[in-house]
Amino acid sequence: MGKLRMLGVHGLGDHRHLPWKEEWEATVRRAFPDVPGIELEFRFLSYDHIFEKVDISAWEATVAVYKLLRSGATSIFGSRARARGARDPRGISEFLRRHAGCVVAWLEDEGFRKDTRAMVLAALEEQRPDVVLAHSLGSLVTYNAITHGDAAKHEPALRRLHYVTLGSQLGNAFVRANLTPGRLEMPPVAQWRHLYNEEDDVFTSPIRFPGRSDFCQIETSFDIKGVLDHSATHYLEHRATRALLWEPLAQIAAGRSRAAGKPAYRALFGSPTRAPKRKLHRRALLVGIDEYPAESDRLAGCVNDVFLMSEALQECGFAAQEIRVCLNRRATAQGIIERLDWLVDDPRPNDVLFFFYSGHGAQLPTYGMGDSIDRMDETLVPWDFDWSPETCVTDDQIFDLYAQLPYETGFVMVFDCCHSGGIHRAGAPKARGLNPPDDIRHRGLRWDVATETWEQRKLEPLDPGFSTEDDVSRGFFGKDRRTARLGRAAALRRTDHQTYERALKESAEPIGPYLPVILEACAEEELAYEYRHGAISYGAFTYSLVSALRRRENVNFENLVLKAADTIQAMGYSQHPQLLGPARIVKARVPWMARKAKKNRKKSKS
Repeated sequence: MGKLRMLGVHGLGDHRHLPWKEEWEATVRRAFPDVPGIELEFRFLSYDHIFEKVDISAWEATVAVYKLLRSGATSIFGSRARARGARDPRGISEFLRRHAGCVVAWLEDEGFRKDTRAMVLAALEEQRPDVVLAHSLGSLVTYNAITHGDAAKHEPALRRLHYVTLGSQLGNAFVRANLTPGRLEMPPVAQWRHLYNEEDDVFTSPIRFPGRSDFCQIETSFDIKGVLDHSATHYLEHRATRALLWEPLAQIAAGRSRAAGKPAYRALFGSPTRAPKRKLHRRALLVGIDEYPAESDRLAGCVNDVFLMSEALQECGFAAQEIRVCLNRRATAQGIIERLDWLVDDPRPNDVLFFFYSGHGAQLPTYGMGDSIDRMDETLVPWDFDWSPETCVTDDQIFDLYAQLPYETGFVMVFDCCHSGGIHRAGAPKARGLNPPDDIRHRGLRWDVATETWEQRKLEPLDPGFSTEDDVSRGFFGKDRRTARLGRAAALRRTDHQTYERALKESAEPIGPYLPVILEACAEEELAYEYRHGAISYGAFTYSLVSALRRRENVNFENLVLKAADTIQAMGYSQHPQLLGPARIVKARVPWMARKAKKNRKKSKS
């Protein structure tokens, strides 16, 4: 008889007087296939005795709710939360306030985490489970234990473990930024299955591990009227859980992996840690917007830029079918984000992904806790832009698409726009940036009574302790350290410099969120201009960049941008292209430089 040992770890709330153990066991037994010869054995782990020592004030609970909600409701995956008004902590129940406080207190206290790690690792050593079922906060507690250096001596046993998280906050940006250096890593287990319900209101988020076969997110959608849709038993008995977790697992436990169970074994517990090999992908998304609804906002060269860039990429080896374009009224906020999702779908190491945007840019003062402005957001300006969060494309809305990319994937973002506003004078080149209307601009201003002048509000820096180098901090967070810049995953970069350097020395791999190679048309406070090439308009940066690509020289990204800058200066424009990316990449050869055309060797007939 095959025995399957399961260890259940509960979620938020004091479970000491609740029948959760009996309910979980009954639910799993009911959902598990009726296969002869399998004995299910259940053990359970509670951490309530550790958390009962935590005293959370009403204010601390409110701050905790804000931290978890903001990071969960602004990304591409948070549209449902935004629709429900989840960004306003005042609408949250006392239950959630209290337990959000516990989550944040645990995240921000290493001594607290050390106690729970020791408890989890001791239980794993003693119980030797085949499967761990971790719900909600239990998923954070167990993940921290099995990925920490303290678990090194337990790794042989962990390699056999099948890890299941349900109703988990691990994907929440605030959790990632405080529990890790900003990036979830695959724990040293046989397989990880993440049960995700988009209706769950308890700060949950999906998780991406592109290019791996030992991780799978199982969509377990359920919506129970009047509750938070966070029930562990609903996750465990969902039809998708039955089909994609319990049924294959039953075949493994029954010892049929060499016969009928072999396909199921490979589907659930396949031995390779990477997805099956396939041909390397090249994908490009090119966005250009000339025809903004307001006539005063319209540009002339952005669509031309898209076609010019498409020409250059095809000369560099991209196939026509590998390039998608999105122009004018189709380039809404939703349209751009949906196409970005296509661009980064199923990425693998050494894939080449290219995103190009030509249009207006802007800066948006963004509300934080207590209806106060706490930062500036760089945003692209889609066709339907109206200065509301729903019509922006900020980094908060897209960082989940790229932050977990394999480090070996090549992702380049090119922005021919500016975020410092744009003032057009008759007869002068037009700038690609929008000035906010006065009511939006007022959000970032204060009246100085002493000088009787308007000045910028003093905002707290986003990056306290991020780097000891001024240029590095400015490249990520702007000159005032208060701007969430595109492509930087600012929401995930909360590890101070010393902690980051220490973790980097201890790791054999890179750490932290994936950083694309970012090419920008101008410096932070400059304007990006349009250029008239005879009778045709282009962005000065795009035209210069493509000219450098077409020289077919063996250059790195740094030299490519310098060559574009030289052309721009020769054209008489006061803008200085910028480059940001991992040092090893920006100093490496551009992998898709234009190839020299083959000479026609055929002799003509005389």
